[in-house]
Amino acid sequence: MARLFKQMTIAGVGLIGGSLALAARRKRLVGRIVGFGRTEANLDIAAARGMIDAASRDPAEAASGSDLLLLAVPIVTMRATLEKMLPHLAPDAVVTDVGSVKGWVVRELEPLIKPPMTLVAAHPVAGKETTGAVSADPALFRDRRVIITPSAKSTEAAIGKIEKLWTATGARVERMDPDLHDALLARVSHLPQILSSALAAALLDEQVGGLWAAEFGASGLRDTTRLAASSWEMWRDIFATNREALKAALKLFGATFAEFERMIEQGDIDALEKLFDKGRRMRERFSGKPG
Repeated sequence: MARLFKQMTIAGVGLIGGSLALAARRKRLVGRIVGFGRTEANLDIAAARGMIDAASRDPAEAASGSDLLLLAVPIVTMRATLEKMLPHLAPDAVVTDVGSVKGWVVRELEPLIKPPMTLVAAHPVAGKETTGAVSADPALFRDRRVIITPSAKSTEAAIGKIEKLWTATGARVERMDPDLHDALLARVSHLPQILSSALAAALLDEQVGGLWAAEFGASGLRDTTRLAASSWEMWRDIFATNREALKAALKLFGATFAEFERMIEQGDIDALEKLFDKGRRMRERFSGKPG
């Protein structure tokens, strides 16, 4: 595949940004890669692993001349980061991101960007429990979904370049309205995080008969609370920027949870069986889908 960009600046060379850098370098999709970040130690790892050609903790220096800016910083810091970098980018640069909330990103960033520069927001639905450049993996996106959420101002040429970039990683790329993306992800990604964290928090100090209840948990508890170990920094931003969709997702879950409570209080085993069957059918359908 032909080179798509002369120089890419990655603001936040962590798991996602670093993995994309490795994949882009292997496919020779970008000429030069510059890493921007808060900590010198993480940038040193990125350089040692061949993700970046140069590193800087100065936003102006890191952005200088780049025709692709990838924002892989926490969502609520994206606007401030872009404001510092924007004057130093190439005039026709494409600005993209990897945030898991898209409506807020488009509404906050697009007013800053003037043609011929373009914003093409994106969300790679992939990850690990570990973070940082040390965890980056060029195969991270293979067979995973990447959702592109262009706005009315995104040019077809810029969208095409970002789609080619992600397709080259082995990802399944699709386009979607930003608000539709947020409504879907609130239910299938953000809600599971809340439920996992809520269960873990409820059991943190729970004692039964003088015994710590969680100590008696097995694989079911480990699996269900796995997400509770996630980074607060990332989830803080999701909770702050996707509130309306999260409220709808919580309402959906709350109604079903209330059914369980009511059926247990009433001792209605037949009704409980029907709820269990609904859950089992969803799981069977989901398990048959690609990751």
